[in-house]
Amino acid sequence: MKSEIADLEHRTADPSLWDNREEAERVMTQLKRTKDRLEPWERLVSETDELAELLELAIAEKSGDLEREIRDGLAEQQRVFDRLEVLELLSDRFDASNAFFTIHSGAGGTEACDWVSMLYRAYTRWADRNAMRYELLDIQEAEGGIKSVTIQLDGDYAYGYLKGETGIHRLVRISPFDSSGRRHTSFASVYVSPVIDDDIEVDIKPDDIRVDTYRASGAGGQHVNKTDSAVRITHFDSGIVVQCQNERSQHKNRATAMKVLKSRLYEFYRAKQDAEHAADAAEKKDISWGNQIRSYVFQPYTMVKDHRTKHETSNVQAVMDGDLDPFIEEYLRFSWNGSA
Repeated sequence: MKSEIADLEHRTADPSLWDNREEAERVMTQLKRTKDRLEPWERLVSETDELAELLELAIAEKSGDLEREIRDGLAEQQRVFDRLEVLELLSDRFDASNAFFTIHSGAGGTEACDWVSMLYRAYTRWADRNAMRYELLDIQEAEGGIKSVTIQLDGDYAYGYLKGETGIHRLVRISPFDSSGRRHTSFASVYVSPVIDDDIEVDIKPDDIRVDTYRASGAGGQHVNKTDSAVRITHFDSGIVVQCQNERSQHKNRATAMKVLKSRLYEFYRAKQDAEHAADAAEKKDISWGNQIRSYVFQPYTMVKDHRTKHETSNVQAVMDGDLDPFIEEYLRFSWNGSA
């Protein structure tokens, strides 16, 4: 990694690099990202050496006064090590990329739309916790909540951290919409794809897609009800449908929708090479019983459980407030070990 940093620093020292602003910014971003991965390890090694010297001093002086300081230091070092270890798992091609993040309602009607709203809140709170920016690209509101929503998440390793969230999420609770107070089960699907560079080619022919325009239904003032500015693109071969309505301009919405489609198709065609993951990539699994990756149970007991890693917690409220890191990190370890 040090040699990579040296090579990148050598490139930034070349004045001709700045003739191409986009390339220069890409190199500078890569340099910063590489340094951000190396320097914490160097600090960890240095601080561990200091703790070792402190321990030797305590032993030599046969003093127990330093025990608490050493124990606290070791506990903190372990926390830092665990965090850096997870970062090292993010080594796939697009792990460092920003991400497109979509939630769709499934079986459960009004309940499912409310469940999408709850998941949307949880993931945006997770983004806030991790200093990631997010932009609403499309939202289809429905009675009781949200039918579907797509956002773009910008931040270091946004896609790498969130890629394991793709799948069916199941909710079990006493329905606030049921006057009889019965327990209901609802489903929502999450799909995550990387924001890929413009120089990566994905072949999309005009005959392969259908472009529809319609009046936006989300936030945006009176304007959204007067023009057909929202855009929906359907890709026939994959069955993938993307929508965008965040911009007032139909042209801008179309450009954003094509960018999302390009991202989704890249993942779709890449995953087709692996039969085990093809169905997930095409999003053709039913959003219903038997396909969930994670269950969130509010009644008759409280539990969130990931069915792949078996990681679980009884603190449902913390998870719904954005405390998703334990589940995300456990999945990264799980997939790295080849169990996925």
